[in-house]
Parts: sequence; C-alpha cells; structure tokens
Amino acid sequence: MSEIIYKEESYKIIGACFEVYKQKGCGFTEAVYQECLAIELELQNIPFVAQPKIELEYKGRKLEQFFVPDFICLDKIIVEIKALPNLIETNKAQTLNYLNATKYELALLVNFGHFPQLEYKRIANNQLKTNNKSLKEELQSWL
Repeated sequence: MSEIIYKEESYKIIGACFEVYKQKGCGFTEAVYQECLAIELELQNIPFVAQPKIELEYKGRKLEQFFVPDFICLDKIIVEIKALPNLIETNKAQTLNYLNATKYELALLVNFGHFPQLEYKRIANNQLKTNNKSLKEELQSWL
C-alpha cells in the first residue's frame, strides 16, 4: 500500500473547508465559498494563492491560453472548489487534467453544494501513472 501524499497538509486544508461549510452550509454560489475559504485559510495560517494564472504548453510550445485553479495551497496542492448538488465525473476529470498539466502531485476537489455534508475527493497525480488503466477506466473506478 502506498503512502498518502501530503497527509497532514491536506488534512489541514480539508479542515478549513469543513469550517467554511459549518459556518455557511450549502446553497451559496462558488464565488461565496471561494471568498470564505480564502479568509479561513488565512485565519488558519495555511499559505495559499487564490486563482493563480498557470501557463500551459502543448508539445513544448507555450500556449496563449492558461487555466486558473481556485487555490494553490502550500505551493504544492491544488484546491478546486464546486457548489453543486453532487460531484460528477467531469469535475474529477477536470481536476486530474489540472494535475497532469502542472508539477503538482495532489489536488483536493471540494464540493460545498452537497447536502447534508461537505463532499471532497483527494486526487493524486500518480493515479494514472502507476497503472495501465485508461482515463475512462480510472474514472469508473472512483464510483
């Protein structure tokens, strides 16, 4: 069994997310949770950058397009937030693409719109690199 990557760090970040959910519940827009989580991360002294622009490349060429994850915490964990009734495979695939496009090894996909509790997934960049499953097979294994 492999070691859980960034166990303590991700535990702290998820703890901050739980605090936001405890205070706000579900039913707000993603932008509200984005702002609340930024405040909570600051209060808990968790270093972060909110909505950084990350450059992309294709076959060694820099693209004009970029992507903007919700947070990069501790300079090593992507935090992607949602405000949906349930996470769907497209959300997981998006987050996995963010990992594959960057140097980061871990992403936390956090859904504040789920009732009656916060919904979250840990997604490690090594999930597809350590096996021979297709992306479709990997996503189906998460169900």
